Amino acid sequence: MSALNLFLGSLVGVAIVAARWFYGRWRAAEARRETEMAELREAHAVALHTHTARLEATLDSMVEGLVVVDPRGRIVLANRAAEALFGFSRMMVGGTLLETLRHHEVAALAARVGAEGAVIEQEVRIERPTVRVLQISAVGLRDPSGGAAGAVLVFHDVTRLRELEAVRQDFVANVSHELRTPLSLIKSTAETLLDGAKDDPAVATRFLEIIDKHANRLTLLIDDLLLLARLDAGRVEMTFEAWPLREAAQDSLDDFGIMARARGVTLENAVPADLVARADPERLRQVLSNLIDNAIKYGRPEGRVTIGGRPLDDARVELTVRDDGPGIPPEAKERVFERFYRVDKARAREQGGTGLGLAIVKNVMQAHGGEVRVESAPGVGTTFFLTLPTMKDE
Repeated sequence: MSALNLFLGSLVGVAIVAARWFYGRWRAAEARRETEMAELREAHAVALHTHTARLEATLDSMVEGLVVVDPRGRIVLANRAAEALFGFSRMMVGGTLLETLRHHEVAALAARVGAEGAVIEQEVRIERPTVRVLQISAVGLRDPSGGAAGAVLVFHDVTRLRELEAVRQDFVANVSHELRTPLSLIKSTAETLLDGAKDDPAVATRFLEIIDKHANRLTLLIDDLLLLARLDAGRVEMTFEAWPLREAAQDSLDDFGIMARARGVTLENAVPADLVARADPERLRQVLSNLIDNAIKYGRPEGRVTIGGRPLDDARVELTVRDDGPGIPPEAKERVFERFYRVDKARAREQGGTGLGLAIVKNVMQAHGGEVRVESAPGVGTTFFLTLPTMKDE
C-alpha cells in the first residue's frame, strides 16, 4: 500500500505540475491574445481617427455647406461652411435640424427627402446670422434593407449671384428707359416734321433743335456706357504721371465758368500749389468735371463750390469737391455711386444727366488705385473725397 500510495502521490504531483504548466501556457497565450487585441483596437482607433480627421478636413475644405441628418432629423455631421452659414457650433451636432438651424423650411425639406428618398433642389432665404439666399441640394439616404436612413443637404450660397442678377435686371431696365425717352422724342418730332411741320421754318428749326438735343443726350449716354464697360473690363489705357493738382483743379473749374455764372455760383480753388498726385490727366479731369457739374446743378443757387486738397501721408493725397447745397439724404449716400441711381429723379432728368457720372468717378478712382467717398447732411452740403496715390510709392 505504501508503494501504491507513493505511486499515486507521484502521479498527482506530476498531474499538478502538468496542470500548472498548461495553465501557465494558457495564461501566456491569453496575455498574448489580449495584447494583440489591444494593439488591434489601438490600430483600429488610430485608423478610425485618421479616417475621420481626413473626412472632416475634406468636408471642411468645401465651399458649400454640408449637413447629414439621421431618420429622426438629428444632425450627425456638419462641416465648417454650414456652421458659418447658419451660425451654429459643431458642439450642437446631435441636436435636431430645426433646433440647430432654426429654419422650418430647411427642416421640412430634410424630413421630406428623408422619408421619400428623393433628390430635391430648392432655394431658401435665411435671416440669421446674416441674410443669405441658399440653393439646397438634398438627397434621401437608404439603409441596406431600403429603410429611411436620413438625408444629406448641401447648401450653395447664391446670395451674390442673386444680387448681381438684380443689378443686371435693374441695369437693363434703366438703360432701356434712358434710351427710350430721347428716342421717343426724336421719333415723334421727326414724324411731326414729316407730317408738314417742316414747311414752317420757325417750327422746323425748333423741332430740329429738339432732335439735336436728344441725339446729343443719346450720344453722351452711349459714350458713358462704353466707358464704364471698358473700365469694368480693365481696357481703359491709363497714362500716369506726376500731376499738379491745383493746375488740374483750375482747368476743370475754368470749363464750368459760364455754367456757374448762370446760376450765380462761386467757384473756388483751394488746392495747395505743391500738391502732386500720380494720375492720368485726362481721366482726372473727367472725374473733377463730373463732380463740379453735379455740385453746380444740384447745389444751392448763388452758392459756392470749392475744390480743396491735402497730403494724407507719404503715399497718398486727398482732393475734395464741396458744395453748400441741400445735401444728400442719409439713406441715399450709400447708393449715389450706383449706375443710374438718382436722389431726385425728376430733377436729374430735367438737368439732362445720364445717371452714370458718379459710377464713372468710382471706377476711374479705382483704376488709379485710389477711392472716392461722400459725406453729406441735409441742408449742410455735400463733400466728395478723392484719395490718390503719389509718385513716392513707385
